[in-house]
Amino acid sequence: MPTLPDHVRSIVSEIETDIGEPAWVDSEAIESSRGPDPIEHAVRDILAEIGEDPDREGLRRTPERIHRMYHELTAGYHVDPDRLMNGAVFAVDYSEMVVVKGIEFYSLCEHHLLPFFGTAAVGYLPRDRVIGLSKIPRIVEMYARRLQVQERLTQEVADFLMKTIEPLGVGVVIEAQHLCTAMRGVRKGGTTMVTSAVLGQFRRSQRSRDEFLAHLERGDNRR
Repeated sequence: MPTLPDHVRSIVSEIETDIGEPAWVDSEAIESSRGPDPIEHAVRDILAEIGEDPDREGLRRTPERIHRMYHELTAGYHVDPDRLMNGAVFAVDYSEMVVVKGIEFYSLCEHHLLPFFGTAAVGYLPRDRVIGLSKIPRIVEMYARRLQVQERLTQEVADFLMKTIEPLGVGVVIEAQHLCTAMRGVRKGGTTMVTSAVLGQFRRSQRSRDEFLAHLERGDNRR
């Protein structure tokens, strides 16, 4: 096998293993070195309570996997907003609307710890400053990787942008499906929830809101 550059080896490692898991894991050694974990004990209790055997082969490492999974899915609590932004706000002589849409996200509903997922669209009217394109999806990701309700997620993204780059206005629309609706309760799969938050000129001006919504309605006509 050829010697790979570090950045290529990193990509290969991510493809070969779960996020946060090294390519080879001695689970017994890890367990003995780190001591008991409250999350893993709780998962074992849940498995036993529903009538399963936590020690059978298929479930033996499930508490460990769930432990890692919840740390991954709630990593947004630990994101430093300053490091995320990393100075990516630039002075630009541009005052027309900027819209980024089709931002995929996955989050956990705080009521049942079941996933909800969909897409976010974010628009803003610059006040002589713009934000680096990649930062907007990262902002959505920062707040999505927490226990959430869709309404709060929508508002938090809008508030963060308004505070960070001080634009004339911000608009955020999120469209998502919730597995707590599809798998339990009313059990209506395919139900979609749409939430929006508008601040500044997006709230004051019907024209700005209409322009933002018009951008969202435009499909990709490429073939």
